[in-house]
Amino acid sequence: MSLPFINRELSWLEFNQRVLNEALRSDLPLLERVKFLAISASNLDEFFQVRVGSLMLLRRGGRKNPDPSGMTPSQQLSAIRRRVQRMIEDQYRLFNTVLRTALRESGIRLLETSQLTSTQANQVAAAFHDQISPLLTPLAVIAGEEAPLVPALQLIVACRISDSDTGATRHVLIPVPEGLGRRIAVSDPGDGVAFVLIEDVVARHAGELFPGEEVDATACFRVTRNGDIAVQEDDASDLAGEMEEVLAARKLSDTVRLELPASLPRDLAKVIQEVCHTSSEQVHRIAGPLALSGFMDLAFLPGFGHLRDEDWPAQPSPDLAPGDPIFDAISRRDLMLHHPYESFEPVMRLIEEAADDPQVVSIKQVLYRTARQSRIIDALIRAAENGKAVTVLVELKARFDEARNLLRAEELQRAGAQIVYGVKGLKTHAKICLVVRREEGRLRRYVHLGTGNYNEATARLYTDISLLTCRPEYGSDASLFFNAVTGRSKLLRFQRLVPAPTAMKPRLLDLIASEAERARQGEPARIIAKVNSLQDPDIIAALYQASKAGVEIQLNIRGICCLKTGDPKHSKNIRVISVIDRYLEHARVFYFHQGGDPGIFVASADWMGRNLERRVELMIPVEDSRARRRILRLLEAFFQDNTQASRILPDGTSERLRPAAGEKKFRAQEHFFKEARRTAKAREQERAMTFEPHVPK
Repeated sequence: MSLPFINRELSWLEFNQRVLNEALRSDLPLLERVKFLAISASNLDEFFQVRVGSLMLLRRGGRKNPDPSGMTPSQQLSAIRRRVQRMIEDQYRLFNTVLRTALRESGIRLLETSQLTSTQANQVAAAFHDQISPLLTPLAVIAGEEAPLVPALQLIVACRISDSDTGATRHVLIPVPEGLGRRIAVSDPGDGVAFVLIEDVVARHAGELFPGEEVDATACFRVTRNGDIAVQEDDASDLAGEMEEVLAARKLSDTVRLELPASLPRDLAKVIQEVCHTSSEQVHRIAGPLALSGFMDLAFLPGFGHLRDEDWPAQPSPDLAPGDPIFDAISRRDLMLHHPYESFEPVMRLIEEAADDPQVVSIKQVLYRTARQSRIIDALIRAAENGKAVTVLVELKARFDEARNLLRAEELQRAGAQIVYGVKGLKTHAKICLVVRREEGRLRRYVHLGTGNYNEATARLYTDISLLTCRPEYGSDASLFFNAVTGRSKLLRFQRLVPAPTAMKPRLLDLIASEAERARQGEPARIIAKVNSLQDPDIIAALYQASKAGVEIQLNIRGICCLKTGDPKHSKNIRVISVIDRYLEHARVFYFHQGGDPGIFVASADWMGRNLERRVELMIPVEDSRARRRILRLLEAFFQDNTQASRILPDGTSERLRPAAGEKKFRAQEHFFKEARRTAKAREQERAMTFEPHVPK
């Protein structure tokens, strides 16, 4: 008998609905609502590129085998289309009837070109002539000839043009360059801001590109292409060169979605579909501006701070005094940081101080996703230039960050760093940095291990855990790890760290089974886990068995949850929540009661088959007593949240939790910020009252 299993793709769409639900909240500041709407649209873009693209390839290949939920690729695509259509209707109903009006009333005015005053029209014309027109490249569509190749996820204005002398008509496509931005500012008679969309400006002035002809009709469209294109590593002698070919192919791969205006001339619709090689099932009619993801920058407009959430500045770690060398602090005890409530600065300081410290001999690091202007990469370059042995594993298969990673890897290589482009056949997703320092004639290893990327930009937006330690066992394991991924040896003989794909899944299954056995023996048994996604069938089956044995299981799953809740036979003792709030929940943290001697871990890996079986990942046991207590409190706090948490229901949808009658509101992320601020302030006051005598050297 098969176990109950929720379809992965439909579960992801329900996660995106939870993101959209934040935009639907009338009690949220206006620009925060705009931000969540833009995020939900951006999420959908990636979903179509990767997941829908993959399913279309399976269907085209004749694949009819069902997934664990019992759905074939064709059935999944049909269900996705129905669910996405409802989501799009929700997005545009919100934008057209609520947000646009509220923005206008708040002094942020999105204008149609037909609404422009003569002054504003002149400003738009000047912008078109000076900033836009020189960068446009019209593409003619000629019957009987090969259609022009239009780029993915780019706004394109289709035009029907007639010759004023002969009356003959033709069609032309005008791609709008991405670097131009979405908004063209015009003067506002009030004290706010006003703008028109760039695609409307191009459509209004398109006739100026075709002297002697008339533009009779225009329509903006956007095509999404399959982004699930991978390097064929068996044939790739030059991985960097192969990746460049993949990036080029992705821009012009098969169409998976075509977004068209809700109403447009039939001939234009036909031409666009022919150019994009789309069937009717791939067409989505949109009742408003395309690419709502492009409205993200509205959320950060200067001068409108009153329409945003109050700032929650990152707090300094109480264990790291100002000016205290990072190596001294780590030598005293392990440092645990909870980002973004506690600053990412100590992690960057570790690498920056190591780059300039004459006692540091070598730095080894894995880079998966980095910031555009990365202090960490700058420090690694400086370290290499300072003569230190710098080894960097750059993961070129980090989807949609490949180009940036390739560019920065070349910079590191020019500086003298040893570059390794990932591991053949696997993505390297582990978050680890190893610094080797000579101290008193001996080598000492300092290690950073975490749940998030070495990206100072996302470290302000994602919740993650960092551990900084110089425990010898962790340093030894870190060396073994780098020897394995750079020297192609096996991920074996680790003392503390638990790597994937070799050991993490078996260890997790053992830990779950151990709790189940304790429950069968009548002992207290408990599992708490926080992950981004739960999809792996073996892990789900083990959790079902543990639930049946009586283990109390609490799961905090942000996104995909293929485990079916509420099943009286399989998941009676399993509670699943999802927290969507100001910060993106990203930390992976696990707790196993183990008879009162808990196993507590942080990890780079979600509970998905791809992470546990096809990626290089790390699960890290937390041994510092103070850090262990903090992590347990952190895990439990989410299950007190009655404002931002949702309960995952048996059909995969969700229901927002509300305070019970007389119950006080509790918001986990707000609690973590206030706790970090209170702790930092108390430590600052303690230091101010401590007298340190000057001691002669």
